[in-house]
Amino acid sequence: MWDYTDKVLEFFYNPKNQGVLEDTGEAGVKLAVGEVGSIACGDALRLHLKVDEDTNKILDARFQTFGCTSAIASSEALVELVKGKTVDEALNISNKDIAEFLGGLPQEKMHCSVMGQEALEAAISNYKGIPIAAHDEDDEGAIICTCFGITEPKIKRIVKENKLTTAEEVTNFIKAGGGCGTCLATIDDIIIENQRNSHFTAQETSSNGNTNGKISEKPLTPVQKIALIQKVLDEEIRPILIADGGDVELYDVEGDTVKVTLQGACGSCSSSLATLKNAIEAKLKERISDNITVESVSS
Repeated sequence: MWDYTDKVLEFFYNPKNQGVLEDTGEAGVKLAVGEVGSIACGDALRLHLKVDEDTNKILDARFQTFGCTSAIASSEALVELVKGKTVDEALNISNKDIAEFLGGLPQEKMHCSVMGQEALEAAISNYKGIPIAAHDEDDEGAIICTCFGITEPKIKRIVKENKLTTAEEVTNFIKAGGGCGTCLATIDDIIIENQRNSHFTAQETSSNGNTNGKISEKPLTPVQKIALIQKVLDEEIRPILIADGGDVELYDVEGDTVKVTLQGACGSCSSSLATLKNAIEAKLKERISDNITVESVSS
């Protein structure tokens, strides 16, 4: 049985906002509907908003949900969060806000809070009479998870917004990889790419006043460590080696042991050991961890 909070169970057993908002012809009031998910995939949510057109304030909201305990509770929480807010204020509500309002959700059920956020965006776009613009790029990329029809742009967005570090977390948030599992390796690649390209570690360094040269003093997951090692190699080490006719390529990471292949002039140079220790290992120790050792393997 899932470990649900008391608030999740309360909202599941006694939802107060379940149902439909009917158009009564009230002047200055507009109804809007946002719908996400699919019954075929196991979860679907239709969100109804009643909005004052003069103030853009959400006067009332209702939901219709097909899904599990977390889906119903997340929908109820969403309605409670949006009531009384303007539509623009409501747009700032994230899936994290929904989960926190419930006192937390099991990681395996975080996709229910994501569904709530997306239904809200769809309803507000419907109210404004514009296409869903917030994440319309989600539908334009290659489909990575064919079981649930999840595209590469959507996976990238969810990974970045929630700082996900494992394919399992991605499955928990948007179900991608939860079917046949053949896309899990691709999801891992997307996570590594995000870690490599993002600058959040550098921003953390600046805000923490870190002056010892390390990119991050926080414990790193294996994926984060690989991404940072690759980043330092690409941006701080390889340009120097390439200028001298050599190069280096990351081969593998086992704990604190970094295995690389020396290429070009570096591979055939008599001072390759010095390059390995003084240029590569020293820089990785300086920027990532004092525990790192670097070994050369044959290409």
